[in-house]
Amino acid sequence: MLTDKNIVLGVTGGIAAYKAADLASKLTQAGAVVNVVMTESATEFVSPLTFRALTHRPIVTSMFELASEFSVEHIALAEAADIVVIAPATANTIAKIAAGIADDMLTCTVLASEAPVIVAPAMNVNMWQNSITQDNIAKLKARGFTIIDPEYGRLAEGKMGMGRLAATDDIIGTIKQVLGRSGDLAQRRIVVTAGGTREAIDPVRYIGNRSSGKMGFALAEAARDRGATVVLIEAATSTPSPAGIEVINVESVAEMKEAVTETTKRADVLIMAAAVSDFRMAQQANQKIKKEGGKASLELVGTEDFLLKLPDTFLKIGFAAETENLLENAKKKLNEKRLGFICANDVTAADSGFGTDTNKVTLLYPDGRTEDLPLMTKREVSDIILDRVVAILEEK
Repeated sequence: MLTDKNIVLGVTGGIAAYKAADLASKLTQAGAVVNVVMTESATEFVSPLTFRALTHRPIVTSMFELASEFSVEHIALAEAADIVVIAPATANTIAKIAAGIADDMLTCTVLASEAPVIVAPAMNVNMWQNSITQDNIAKLKARGFTIIDPEYGRLAEGKMGMGRLAATDDIIGTIKQVLGRSGDLAQRRIVVTAGGTREAIDPVRYIGNRSSGKMGFALAEAARDRGATVVLIEAATSTPSPAGIEVINVESVAEMKEAVTETTKRADVLIMAAAVSDFRMAQQANQKIKKEGGKASLELVGTEDFLLKLPDTFLKIGFAAETENLLENAKKKLNEKRLGFICANDVTAADSGFGTDTNKVTLLYPDGRTEDLPLMTKREVSDIILDRVVAILEEK
């Protein structure tokens, strides 16, 4: 996704400048060509040598720096960029960009570039909340800039508040989202479910499953990176939610049904990667169930298979996580639920179960075809699944 992408990383003068080093490093590791442009103030916080060592590229700190390959024609830096990312962005730099001021290499690059621009502010909470800063942010948004709002937390001066630079993974996720806007799923709306639902036994306990949500998250990120508008319906999971994606948190099957029913009214595709509970309590206890002679008896009933009742106005892709009779059970689900295809995996297989970063799936189609994929990362599996989704959508 980021391989050979030309990214201009603007670093401005705030204490969060040191975090930009981690961002530059991870972007470079992902295969991007990272050209760091530092304001004069930024060099007071982090040495340009740090960024040069991480990116293996010359660092630009002045429009009149003869050592830079962009020194004579600084417009070349702007023209070469696939995307411009300013992280951290101070209130001062934001104000200058909003006013069209180009008095240093960074602001000049932004003004000269036709590439998309991402701005990740980091500053004192009062400066962030100041109406002038907010007006400037609104101007940038109106001009098509992507703003990654700062996070709440402890700031440099010791206060708690909004102003911390967004997490590196969130910034990278947003970069991928913006770069993928013209992908093969652009203008498509995809709903993905992930994680495992929980059904309450009593106020303390629940019936759950081992799903980590990693497969669903990988699918959501892959769809985002290919230009789709993605809604992620997330059941219980410990995996951090991906950036650039609308997330709806649910717990029970009933909540999952409500979210899926509502979000798919305008969807092109639904991918049901969540592990949805098959059983619930016949009657949920109002108080914590106590042991009686070291035993407890639970009466369970089946949950509603709401996927059967969804309309056929959009493409539905399912998953079959099985422990036996894999293809037989998957084929039954494929036919009963009127799916475009189903992804079957044996969760007892090594490196292919819950919580792993890899998966081995077999795709089953309504016409009887099967496609046995080798063991690969869940992101690689996701891209193959989306390749098949794109092909089906193009046929319609």
